[in-house]
Amino acid sequence: MDESLESVYDEILRRNPGETEFHQAAYELLDSLRPVVSRHPEYTEAAVIRRLCEPERQIIFRVPWVDDSGAVQINRGFRVEFNSALGPYKGGLRFHPSVYLGIVKFLGFEQIFKNSLTGLPIGGGKGGSDFDPKGRSEGEIMRFCQAFMTELYRHIGEYTDVPAGDIGVGRREIGYLFGQYKRITNRYESGVLTGKGLTWGGAQVRTEATGYGTVFFANEVLKTRGTSFDGKTVVISGSGNVAIYAAEKVAELGGRVVACSDSGGFVVDEDGIDVALLKEVKEVRRERISAYADERGGRSRYVAGESVWTVPCDIALPCATQNEVDGDLAATLVRNGCVVVAEGANMPCTPDAVRVLTEAGVSFAPGKAANAGGVATSALEMQQNASRDSWSFAHTEERLAEIMVGIHDRCLETADSYGIPGSYVAGANIAGFIQVADAMLALGVI
Repeated sequence: MDESLESVYDEILRRNPGETEFHQAAYELLDSLRPVVSRHPEYTEAAVIRRLCEPERQIIFRVPWVDDSGAVQINRGFRVEFNSALGPYKGGLRFHPSVYLGIVKFLGFEQIFKNSLTGLPIGGGKGGSDFDPKGRSEGEIMRFCQAFMTELYRHIGEYTDVPAGDIGVGRREIGYLFGQYKRITNRYESGVLTGKGLTWGGAQVRTEATGYGTVFFANEVLKTRGTSFDGKTVVISGSGNVAIYAAEKVAELGGRVVACSDSGGFVVDEDGIDVALLKEVKEVRRERISAYADERGGRSRYVAGESVWTVPCDIALPCATQNEVDGDLAATLVRNGCVVVAEGANMPCTPDAVRVLTEAGVSFAPGKAANAGGVATSALEMQQNASRDSWSFAHTEERLAEIMVGIHDRCLETADSYGIPGSYVAGANIAGFIQVADAMLALGVI
């Protein structure tokens, strides 16, 4: 790493102790910027990179709420408003026991460059809570969301900060959050949250967008290899929103998803995952992935407590959570013939995994590029809210596809122009960074 970049990274370690995920995300970006700082000394002279690595605002708050038994529960809420050089802060809310400041900062940092790559006017932020919605009643989830928004509302707005969903926060939770925001502010400010229901300000394709977008990006990667999804076997981790709709789009493009997972294990279905059944099990009944295998009988098998990445495939789409694919699992993917890995989740591959994959000639698409479809469609939802308009599914999906193809081409063109041909990691990091850095220079030292 360049000496000036090393000093920035040392400062990150010193100022953010124990936040390992944020350290990892920052190192990945900085490691890509060596050719940039040698060509553009103005970024170093104006301390743009140092400023970019420090959030503009970090909010931590208490969330007290009452469970069904009448006991008072206390969780911790977060919102990190990382960078607004390109537009209002934009990024999801995650409700999961693993959430702490380091996770939120890593996600918010990645969001800056992901949002930049879309070409849309949105900055980067992220938030959430260590609340676990799993096993909670509808009433408990509603009361928690209302308590969470009772504090968060003062920090957000359609021109300030626009949250959306993430792990543990779907359309149900967004509804409760939006209802409380409307109740407190006495305003129907539909652009303040994205991922809303279609009958109250939501956008077509938003539910499908992250999964669809990941597959659109992977399809462009396959084209560079002279092939397509047609006839390919695909493994997807996770079985939530991103995984379900990635599987749906893979099937539409002629691929066959043979396995998907949850935190307890994975299912293998050699005939191809039945997406309609998966939706029923996970979205309607909210059951474990093992219930899918039970329903399919002998056509599917469930494997408990093991990684889905042991299943052979041509294409891997990690859509679960950060650091789920380590170096050993990446080596297994390579041995089993995988040729493309596209991250549907945020940073699901460790640095060792990325190294193993790229050294083996696997085309690797990082999350900040491959899964940008979700936030891109959120920005399209904001456009529709601002103009009091509503677009058709076909039109919105077409816009999403155009954006993902544009991101793919921009990554390759940027990597090539900086002497790192074919590197989606370098291309995504550099292209995303330069747009934000130039805006920061234009706005002065703020």
